[in-house]
Amino acid sequence: MNRGLPEASLRHGWQLAAAALSLGLICGCQAIAPLLTPHPSFYTLADAGDTVMRVPPAPRAEAAAPTLIVSPPHAAAGFDSQRIMYLRQADQLEYFAHNEWIDTPARMVAPLIVAAIERSGAFRAVVQTPSPASGEMRLDTEILRLQHEFSGTPSRVRFTLRAYLVDSSTRRVIASREFDATVVAPSEDPRGGVVAAKGAVRTVLDELSAFCAEEARGARIVK
Repeated sequence: MNRGLPEASLRHGWQLAAAALSLGLICGCQAIAPLLTPHPSFYTLADAGDTVMRVPPAPRAEAAAPTLIVSPPHAAAGFDSQRIMYLRQADQLEYFAHNEWIDTPARMVAPLIVAAIERSGAFRAVVQTPSPASGEMRLDTEILRLQHEFSGTPSRVRFTLRAYLVDSSTRRVIASREFDATVVAPSEDPRGGVVAAKGAVRTVLDELSAFCAEEARGARIVK
């Protein structure tokens, strides 16, 4: 009797089983692969106020100086989320898929506004709401844009903030101004955009602080 045939058949069967197992593993990996997405990278604007913090503080405000209440900043549509926005063509906002702010721009900028204005020395106190404290003046702000623009090379980041100073007693708008800063990105990627965004925010904070200080010293507040 020929005993080689069963052995060959057995060997052939094992080969078929191994091939089927390999195919199954490959198919399984392909099915799982789409479910595995890169972890997002998170960025913050927290150190955008570092330049302000390194500047020596102004002389202590006079006792007669007003107290400023800083309202939570608002954000225009499209800029009220953690997405990092960019433009390749005018009026078409897009966002990076796996790169985000650690919080919304409005919430990140709020404490930076308070810190910058405090250093001006023009106010007896600068208080961020919500707070039970009251003050003679209120600052309302709105972020109009914080976007990475790829319309040219090198790319740039633009930050625009609108501010209103209000007399708390009369609710009269004392002064308003729009601040706009554009900073060149050091690289053509989200990280480069974040670096440029911090520079733009620093520039606007400096201008906003000077604006508030000037208006506080010149305004006649009803007490």
